[in-house]
Amino acid sequence: MKVNGIQHIIWDWNGTLLDDIAASLRTINVMLARRGLPVINLVEYRDIFGFPIKDCYVKLGFDLRSESWDNVSNEFHKIYMKEVQDTNLRAGITRVLESLASSGKSMSVLSASELSILEGLLEAKGIRKYFKNVYGHSDLYGSSKVKLGRKFQQDTGTPSDHVLLIGDTDHDYEVACELNCRCILLTDGHQARERLQRCDCPIVENVDELFGVL
Repeated sequence: MKVNGIQHIIWDWNGTLLDDIAASLRTINVMLARRGLPVINLVEYRDIFGFPIKDCYVKLGFDLRSESWDNVSNEFHKIYMKEVQDTNLRAGITRVLESLASSGKSMSVLSASELSILEGLLEAKGIRKYFKNVYGHSDLYGSSKVKLGRKFQQDTGTPSDHVLLIGDTDHDYEVACELNCRCILLTDGHQARERLQRCDCPIVENVDELFGVL
């Protein structure tokens, strides 16, 4: 499996570059416990997680008729920003980024995160320098990334068949399909491997495998 002709790589952030699954799970479980709802384990989390994020909370038992989605989103990020401070990048990812940058590939980040939070974490983790463009939302709601992807297309003008999106969820694949670009999904992110296998794109088990693909 070799992906040829790639000029630009779009990276997802949460679960792809940043190994924040444990931090996200701890955050969700704090919020569930506060509401007297059953906490979940990692397997359950990966089965439930998806886009739009709001639907995940409904599945977990949050009553969004009695409390606002705005308050829930703010609560998540208040807890998450404490939990994520000691979270590491995905193992080996810096070597991949350095190799791609050295080979002349341009790169961007496309995330459902709020933009200022995203920029701050990229700087804090020491990898902002690798990315030409960074795309995130203006709010905390974790909505679809398709519009952000179209903004990338407008900004860069890179032909779709020369663009590769690397992510860890079926939504990343959906975004790639909307942009008509290629896609690779990494396991051990926010969704179970079985869910990723339903997508019509290559799946790799760890970042080291990317050296043989790109």
